[in-house]
Amino acid sequence: MLRHRSNQVRSLHVLCYEKIFALAVPPRPRAASPPIARSYSLDVPAELLRTQGFIDGRWVSAAASFPVLDPASGQQLVEVADCGRREARAAVGAAHAAFHAWKRHTAKERSVLLRRWYELLVQHSEDLAKLITAECGKPMKESRSEIAYSASFLEWFSEEARRVYGDIVPSPLKDRKILLLKQPVGVASIITPWNFPSAMITRKVGAALAAGCTVVVKPAEDTPLSALALAELATRAGIPAGVFNVVPCSRERTPAVGEVLCTDPLVSKVSFTGSTATGKILLKHAADTVKKVSMELGGHAPFIVFDSADVDKAVAGAMASKFRNSGQTCVCSNRFLVQSGIYKRFIERLAKVMDAELRLGHGFEPTTTQGPLINVRAAEKVEHQIADAVAHGATVVRGGQRLEGSFVQPTLLANVTTEMLCTQEETFGPLVPVLKFNTEEEALAIANASHVGLAGYFFSQDVSQIWRVAEQLEVGMVGVNEGLLSTSEAAFGGMKQSGLGTEGSKYGIEEYLDIKYMCFGGLTL
Repeated sequence: MLRHRSNQVRSLHVLCYEKIFALAVPPRPRAASPPIARSYSLDVPAELLRTQGFIDGRWVSAAASFPVLDPASGQQLVEVADCGRREARAAVGAAHAAFHAWKRHTAKERSVLLRRWYELLVQHSEDLAKLITAECGKPMKESRSEIAYSASFLEWFSEEARRVYGDIVPSPLKDRKILLLKQPVGVASIITPWNFPSAMITRKVGAALAAGCTVVVKPAEDTPLSALALAELATRAGIPAGVFNVVPCSRERTPAVGEVLCTDPLVSKVSFTGSTATGKILLKHAADTVKKVSMELGGHAPFIVFDSADVDKAVAGAMASKFRNSGQTCVCSNRFLVQSGIYKRFIERLAKVMDAELRLGHGFEPTTTQGPLINVRAAEKVEHQIADAVAHGATVVRGGQRLEGSFVQPTLLANVTTEMLCTQEETFGPLVPVLKFNTEEEALAIANASHVGLAGYFFSQDVSQIWRVAEQLEVGMVGVNEGLLSTSEAAFGGMKQSGLGTEGSKYGIEEYLDIKYMCFGGLTL
């Protein structure tokens, strides 16, 4: 465990026992090679490796602490302050007090501060990426990409801060003017997941601060270090005390802290990214005080490949969509539907590309493309889905094995049916179950047979079909001949039980604004 040493560089030496895993396993899994011990060092400035909560511009301790683990090795990285109800209420109070001054900052002043914060993220991108790899397990290449993505939201909303326009509406009467003003809602509780521990914060907080709101962030218990580093950089950027607060807590204290953040009458807005089940609980909490709520919840994305598709491009899209962060993204393709005319060719080609491109290992290893899943529970879920599919007749084409710790082989299954568990619930892991379909209507029926609708993807070169399918897919985001679609400029959100509201784009800031109608009467015109 690391202890605080100000103005020094912390060096974290984690001994990780890693296996060199065989990926291709037709017709049965190969035995793993003997473990190879490797030592990985995380060298970041002490000021960026924070272990306390951040409330009202101050670093605060809690009565207890909880461990943060390296998911690749299971080794403890640090212990972080385990904030509870008291700290959560203090953070809300600080945010509420700061709101009255922050909302009076001009849009340009807020824009300049957000821009400074963005520039600091870019300046410290390598250290921030190391924190993500250490606590989340991503390969460094992906962690660097996340920091660029995270910074892009601060840049985008620094610009959007100056484009919050109201309206002057033509009045039906000559003695009055009708004005529609946009004003910040107030304190926003920001509850974020572990799979994008930096970007999920900036996507919400960038919009909130640009609008003139203040925030309390509760990061996931698995990945609090990225949130705390963001707090340090926010302070350096000149974000005033109380505007950005962070209350890390353990899994055991999460329900209590979450309840405070969703029920405190000083909170006006709740933004949550996570599971649909947890989102429903938070919605119930927020209902008692009728808070404004936005939620990005579970996905179960279909990936459809029609006979007219360019198979090589479809395979490349499948690789990008499925295996980013080892399949642990909310917009990952979960159900692969391939038309009968190219079904065999698609599977054969995908298997070869998996063999050539995917390498399991620790995220700090330069050749690694697939890190561990976030914890053992996540690995067990994938293992269970694979076993269920095989028991119901699926064929393992590649992978299929749960490995040491939370590692799972990237797995390709053929002969999959809709009766199998992997087609009925979100996987959040490196599993590619491929179903065969015959007609467009059949594919759409399977794709839309879900209570969630976040993202969907399909590959086709038939222009008429592209329009038909894009309009009929019951999802909030559609990738057409493209496997990666997230960007700060575009609206991010889902349909059905995948959530409420929109993040990113010009619409994301609207989630943190109220519209006030002002009738200016008694005029002589």
